[in-house]
Amino acid sequence: MSEPSISLKKVIGKTVKAIRIKKGLSQEDLAHECNVDRSYISMIEVGRNEPSITKIFDLCKGLNIKPSDFIKLVEVEYEQLSGE
Repeated sequence: MSEPSISLKKVIGKTVKAIRIKKGLSQEDLAHECNVDRSYISMIEVGRNEPSITKIFDLCKGLNIKPSDFIKLVEVEYEQLSGE
């Protein structure tokens, strides 16, 4: 099976970054809310780290967004980028 041309990790990262900026949070602020290092947030945002489902829930709590809303945003972005 071939790897999709659009990386889900990058879409998740792009979505996290967009929401974080919209909420006026720094990477440090979000990291503090999620109890992780700022570098972990950075790695997610650039698509070099794929958060576990537990971390996605932590990120959503820190971003003050429902996990279902976050997943929907990721889905919409992924579909737009992949042309589906």
